[in-house]
Amino acid sequence: MALLYFKALSDETRLRLVHILLHYELSVNELVRILDMGQSRVSRHLKILTEAGLLTSRRDGLWVFYAVPRSGEEREFLRAAMPFVQADAAMRADLNMAAQMLEERALKTRQFFNAIAEDWDELNREVLGTFDLPDAVCAAIPENCGMAVDLGCGTGAVLARMLPLARGVIGVDGSARMLEICRRRFTPEDLSADRVSLRIGELSHLPLRDHEADFACINLVLHHLSEPIEGLREIHRIMAPGGRLFVADFLRHTDETMRNRYGDRWLGFEEGGLAADLDAVGFRTVSCAKQPVGRGLTLFLLTAEAR
Repeated sequence: MALLYFKALSDETRLRLVHILLHYELSVNELVRILDMGQSRVSRHLKILTEAGLLTSRRDGLWVFYAVPRSGEEREFLRAAMPFVQADAAMRADLNMAAQMLEERALKTRQFFNAIAEDWDELNREVLGTFDLPDAVCAAIPENCGMAVDLGCGTGAVLARMLPLARGVIGVDGSARMLEICRRRFTPEDLSADRVSLRIGELSHLPLRDHEADFACINLVLHHLSEPIEGLREIHRIMAPGGRLFVADFLRHTDETMRNRYGDRWLGFEEGGLAADLDAVGFRTVSCAKQPVGRGLTLFLLTAEAR
């Protein structure tokens, strides 16, 4: 097998691709833009690397994403071999371009949510139908809860329902406009007494201290992230030992309109994949359930504890 791996890497373009994809999961179009090459040429090199097992591909609706394997013999081979590949100017430029593209993607997401903030509650009702998501979140909050956190709190519909069940609540969102609307749900007394703290920040770098949260929820947010597992890893950092996490997100679907109407990055998740990612970053799954909602979609509701 080693000969097959070395043959697959015996090309400058394929080395560049592996070097990029060791750091990021990217679509074909994004790779075409980074390498400034024709799509057919890039696709041919991706096919060679994928057939050799050095890359994995993931179809998400009309898009196909590539990355290096997370584990296994191929991952170990790359871990051993790539340190001997000295990154040249082109490889360094590739990573800079990829990082810039991810920042552009994050900026577009913030702009999108700022623009639709006033309509967000109505859009949520369109998706959730009659399902009471705040009630499901509140049912997962442990008794005598200390600090409860809503990650991606939006306009605060869930956060407001959480407040009577915890000593204090923290709402985090990347949209300043969403947080402005969220603030209207709370009294000046709650805000001045530090029972409610609203913080702007990204899921990749949460504005919370290590182990600050006794309970956290993340509702219909993971599918907006470029790297959901990295978001889960950051959530684990802020959880107190034994702290409880509630996750609500879509199971895999094929509704491409969700990308434009709601700014979705992923068209849902495989049930087993989400549970495996939680386990990988340090959570233990406690319960899971499925809930049909609007637009023919299904929510996956998962409760886990931080190990």
